[in-house]
Amino acid sequence: QVTMSLSSSTQGPKRSTECLESQELQTPSSFQDNPLQKLQLASQEVLEKAKKSGRSKCPRCSSSRMFYCYTCFVPVETVPTKEIPTVKLPLKIDIIKHPHETDGKSTAVHAKLLAPDDVTIYKYPCIPEYEEKRHEIALIFPGPNSVSVKDIAFHLQKYTKKGVCKSDDCSKEPVLKQAKIEPKEEKSPNECISGSGNEGTRLKKIIFIDSTWNQTNKIITDERLQGLLQIELKTRKTCFWRHQKGKPDTYLSTIEAIYYFLVDYHQEVLKENYKGQYDNLLFFFSFMYTLIKNAKCCAGKE
Repeated sequence: QVTMSLSSSTQGPKRSTECLESQELQTPSSFQDNPLQKLQLASQEVLEKAKKSGRSKCPRCSSSRMFYCYTCFVPVETVPTKEIPTVKLPLKIDIIKHPHETDGKSTAVHAKLLAPDDVTIYKYPCIPEYEEKRHEIALIFPGPNSVSVKDIAFHLQKYTKKGVCKSDDCSKEPVLKQAKIEPKEEKSPNECISGSGNEGTRLKKIIFIDSTWNQTNKIITDERLQGLLQIELKTRKTCFWRHQKGKPDTYLSTIEAIYYFLVDYHQEVLKENYKGQYDNLLFFFSFMYTLIKNAKCCAGKE
């Protein structure tokens, strides 16, 4: 890994510092105190080269794309997979995409590209049944019953005590409400009987919803997501350049939400020092952020 501040990965940082503070992109803070500057990222040279050569083919569907194909979840031909960092996550992540969410605008694909072994993307309404695994799954979504990251273990423990997954009905087939895709990482049904082990490591999967805030209602009210522990993230300000009009700057993009959740989980649940282990989840995000900021600046927009 190469430790790199964001400004050093772009051309002419000094010249453009003043106008990088532009509010054009509705970013909440100036470039100087931007959290993206402090990330420990792998070298983004591969992205610099790809930017110079322009759009390239997706090796699977042959579509013309920049950096990666957002429908096949793979890098384009000018971005060799071996030059992209791989992030190992402490738990599995399911991302549920709204069917009307524009693929090319979603940052969810970043998670799949950078943590391919731990991230699965579903397009609603084709989502798994979660009921029998409720004692080891949580849903990131703010609401009246949401709990903080540090309280996950305590609340999941209550799910186990309620006997959500009893031994006599563990193997019962769930009722199919919609088309269902079995996640690859599903374990044997008997594994959920065991309540032993460290309180903090009980959580095995986290669910994120990838949609605009106006579209979330349809997904969050789906009966397959009812009864799951809901987690609310600490308040942070987004750096997303497609910030939704009329919404507060604390509404994060999907990749930001995943990243911040993992940082908090690492520190508050796993009780370990955070040393940038998940920073590369923002590998594409931080590069595109700087690219767009510089483009706006060079166009002379205030």
